This record gives sequence, structure tokens and C-alpha cells, in this order.
Amino acid sequence: MSKEGFWDDPTAAQKLMKKKKSLENEIERYDRIEQGLTDTEEMIDLVEELHDEGEAKEIRRNFEALQEEMEELKLSMLLGGKYDANDAILTVYAGTGGVDAMDWAEMLERMYLRYCEHKGFKTEVVDLQNDTVAGIKSATIMVSGENAYGYLKSESGVHRLVRISPFNSAGKRQTSFAGVEVVPDLGDELDVVINPNDLKIDTYRSSGAGGQHVNTTDSAIRITHLPTNIVVTCQNERSQLRNKEVALKILTSKLQKLAEEEHKENLNELKGDMSQASWGAQIRNYVFQPYTMVKDTRTGAETGNIQAVMDGDLDLFVRAKLSQDAKERNL
Repeated sequence: MSKEGFWDDPTAAQKLMKKKKSLENEIERYDRIEQGLTDTEEMIDLVEELHDEGEAKEIRRNFEALQEEMEELKLSMLLGGKYDANDAILTVYAGTGGVDAMDWAEMLERMYLRYCEHKGFKTEVVDLQNDTVAGIKSATIMVSGENAYGYLKSESGVHRLVRISPFNSAGKRQTSFAGVEVVPDLGDELDVVINPNDLKIDTYRSSGAGGQHVNTTDSAIRITHLPTNIVVTCQNERSQLRNKEVALKILTSKLQKLAEEEHKENLNELKGDMSQASWGAQIRNYVFQPYTMVKDTRTGAETGNIQAVMDGDLDLFVRAKLSQDAKERNL
């Protein structure tokens, strides 16, 4: 492509500008850390001369903040996947475990919203299927921010919870499961072409909180891709047309990711993801009783501070999985 032709391609130009911005942010972060370390060194010399305990505590706090920023920079350097810089589409759905599983799915939704908030990502819940008793059947969240997919991709899989069930009158321990699916938001990068005849499109009345049309019109959309049986829904937008556009965007992103994973060019050859959110398939265990522990079955990373994890502190697990993937790429 010629130089002129490149700039005539809005998608290519947008990707280049996004990459440029990302590199500028990395350089700015590096310069900020370097300057911070220089300032800290100078302050240490000054405090030693003045014997100022108050200033010494302030220096320690500043240094700890620099350490956190250095860890964040190191973590971002592990991102090298094809779509790591993209925004993400994250879906949480209840698995085996009845009401407990639906409650668990809602807890995970909150955990990821908190994690995204910590990272400075913007989130939009485009679909929320509530349960009649407690929790949710599923939730789909659009996440936008630098390297959003790169950070969230390793969360795909089954998450297992062990706790004393609040819904069990006998106070017995209950094991329940929820599934998480993360795909990159491909925007205008989509390569797959969907045959309209392969789609079953249903409309229904929105059930969640939302705009003026909620519970008054059949504005919510459910699209089923018949060859793979992949189902996507959207009910957050005010118009049926907009809900359909968002649902198609999510479906296309899922199909392209699936096609790449299965190395298929023909969508009719795709089998879809038929894995079940149940025993033996979990990527991470969360134990609330009789002790507290969160352990990733893939990397072995674990912590006893389960409350921090449920409040969105996932860096331990994200870092461990990205490091594992980086080592495997270099083998």
C-alpha cells in the first residue's frame, strides 16, 4: 500500500495512531519512574542530614508508589498478542450450582467492574440477565482502555466457588461455578462475513435498568448463530436497531476469535464453544470456608486475601498468566 493509500485507510491509520499513543505512554511512564527514583535518592541524602523521621516516612510512601508503577510497566511489557492492545468484550454466565451459581456470577461481575475501575478502563454493561431469586444468569460488559483485552484475556474459563451457602437453611458448604468469556473488540478489523441465513434474531422486552423504553417496548435483541449455536443478547441501548448493531458486533468478534483458534476460514466448519461451567474445567478456585484462598489452577498463583481479590485486585493472577504465556512463546 502506498503512503497516500495508507492514510486513505481509516482503520490502518487509527491502528497506527493508537500504537503511537501506547508507545508514548510507555516512554512517559518510564521517564516518570526514572525521575522519581532520582528525586528519591536526593531526598534520602537530605533526610540523612536532617534526621527528619516525617520526611523519611513520606519517602517510603513515594518509593512504594514507584514500585507499584514499575510493576505495572513490567506487566505491560508482557503484552505481545495480536489483539492485546484492543478493547475487550467480557461475558460472565452462571454455571452449575443453581441459585448459588447465579449469585456467584453476580459477584464475579462486580469483581471485574472493580478491576476495570482500578485499571482506569471504561465499562458499559450492554446486557444483564437477572435471576428471579438472586444473582444473574449472565452479564456482558464492553471494556475500553489501553491493553484492555491483553489484561483480561487470561480470565476466560470456569471459576469455582466453595462457601457456606446463604441460600441453604442447613448452613452446608456449597460448590458452584460460573463461566467467563473474554474476546477482543475488533472494531473495524473484522474479517469474517456472516451469512444472514445463519442468524436467528429474536426480540423481547428489556428486563434490566435502562432508558425510557425499558419494559415498554420489545427493544432487546437475541441473536443465535445457528451453525455454532452461539447466542448473544443486548438490551442496554434505547433502540432495537442499536441493540442489534451491538449484538452483531459482539457475535462477529466471538466468531472471528473462534475461527482463529480453530484455524478455520469457513464459518460453517466452526463447532462453537461447548465447554460446560462445571466440575473439572475450572481455571481458578475461590474458597471462602473453612479457610480463605484463591488459587489459579494453571499457574499455581494463590493468595489468602480473598476479599482483596473480590474487590478487583487481580494483578497477581494476570501477571502470573502473562509471564507463563511469555515463557511459552520464547520456548
